[in-house]
Amino acid sequence: MNNDKNLNAVAYGEVLWDVFGNEKKIGGAPLNVALRMKTLGCKVAMISCVGKDKDGDAILNHVKQLGLETAAIMQSESFRTGLVNVSLNETGSATYEINYPSAWDKIVLNEVAKDLVINADVLIYGSLVCRDEVSRKSLEELLHTKAYKVFDVNLRKPHYSYEILEQLMFSADFIKFNDEEILEIATAIGSSFTSIEENVNFIAAKTNTKAICVTKGKHGALLFWKGNFYENVGYPVKVADTVGAGDSFLATLITYLLKDAAPQKAIDFACAVGALVAAAPGANPEISIEKINDLIHK
Repeated sequence: MNNDKNLNAVAYGEVLWDVFGNEKKIGGAPLNVALRMKTLGCKVAMISCVGKDKDGDAILNHVKQLGLETAAIMQSESFRTGLVNVSLNETGSATYEINYPSAWDKIVLNEVAKDLVINADVLIYGSLVCRDEVSRKSLEELLHTKAYKVFDVNLRKPHYSYEILEQLMFSADFIKFNDEEILEIATAIGSSFTSIEENVNFIAAKTNTKAICVTKGKHGALLFWKGNFYENVGYPVKVADTVGAGDSFLATLITYLLKDAAPQKAIDFACAVGALVAAAPGANPEISIEKINDLIHK
């Protein structure tokens, strides 16, 4: 990996509080990706919106302390900071009740946000932020810039439509799905295939996307990169909860690939990071390079 290659990244989308019973933790998929990329040595900014309330102030203070650029996180007087009620089943898998409308549904770009993306190497965005027209229109404006565009598919019923998902895929240089999402979306846009590999090829051809990754939970992940497939079958861990595991996986994979790491090394490292996040409570646990290497070589 080329550690001298500095990556300038911008994440666009939801910042919010994940509520686990009586406990609240800062989250939102794009923010989770941004925070993990920061720990991997990237320069990272976040574009979002929080409310002018205690929850919003707390998010801004926390994110600043962690070293993210926050000048493009707006504060709304009309909409409250986002809350998501998270329920965990007996295996640690999460389901989400997502308040609407929240401040992050109403992201209006300021000049700082536009300049950040114009000068960025990579722009990370998801599908959930497009449930509201205001934030969707702002994203569409940013997708016309030259940054490498990473689309993190994040299906949360009923907050998506296949038409918008297809538009977001057409804009992407890299798409990340989980195994259920790719089968659902590929079928909806005309695929008759049943295997993940066939549907990766189908979507790559249909949307002219050169790079696609599919996560498979405890069974690892599949990467399509420069015409070749790479796979990791997963690392066994005792799951605390799955919140944020896919986000840290994506952050690690993108950082390594765009720093010119070998694709197999990138997916191995990313799967290890995702597994370690799943083994710890919350979306953004601290993970040392020693723990990652120990898991890979165990």
